[in-house]
Amino acid sequence: MAALTARHRTSLTQVGRPVHLTTGRRLAEEGATADDVVVMLDAHCSFDGLDDGDISWDIYWGAYLGTPDEIPVSGKVSEVGGRIRELRAEARARKGWIMDTYLLRRAPRTDR
Repeated sequence: MAALTARHRTSLTQVGRPVHLTTGRRLAEEGATADDVVVMLDAHCSFDGLDDGDISWDIYWGAYLGTPDEIPVSGKVSEVGGRIRELRAEARARKGWIMDTYLLRRAPRTDR
């Protein structure tokens, strides 16, 4: 997680806020249970199901972090989710495996 947050130049937590560490399977089953969620072991890109119109999420995703093959992507899930899926599939096909993780952060509402 330190490599992920360092690469994206963000913090793991926000002041006075919890962070939830979970798997992709649990994220898909339970949804996000905090404003900041670290997800590991997500073969199905469960972040795709989170944006619901009322709530949007920022994602800080990385594969092969800390190696020469590092692939970082960040932005709104609705804008970069498809690109992450593509990069993940290409990297897995090329190397035969993938090790990735991501931080989801509930985006602040801008209509207030």
